[in-house]
Amino acid sequence: MALSGKPVVVFLADDDADDRAMFEEVIHEVDPTIQLTCAEDGKILLTMLQSGKYPLPQLLFLDLNMPNKNGKECLEEIRNSDRLKDIPVIIYSTSSSPKDIDDAFEKGANLYVRKPSSFQELRFIARAVLAMEWSNYKPFVVRNTFVFSYKSV
Repeated sequence: MALSGKPVVVFLADDDADDRAMFEEVIHEVDPTIQLTCAEDGKILLTMLQSGKYPLPQLLFLDLNMPNKNGKECLEEIRNSDRLKDIPVIIYSTSSSPKDIDDAFEKGANLYVRKPSSFQELRFIARAVLAMEWSNYKPFVVRNTFVFSYKSV
């Protein structure tokens, strides 16, 4: 994923420190030029996005189950903000609940990725997701392409 020679900016909001560390390791292995910023919960994420102190991300990976403000609440605020509404949001969650998937789709997420169980799977998913043409992935994409998994490819 390259944008006119500028470093790609990716945000991850996830309350699990181990998941953040593995994600960071994989992202920098896949593309060491990516500028990754992590938030420990949804409240911190929204503060960062709204502060103007950080460049807006080209991709945002958002966990659903976080303290202070969960992923669904964050997604709703992002989609209702004129400044943030066009950021591609990938839900990145351990949940495979049809209700969570439906809620994320209806609230305007661009893609739903279930957290993989191995470093190898995460590396594969990261490569695939970063290679996507994100200008084509607007909210409310076709439902049958919304859920992405290592096993579906």
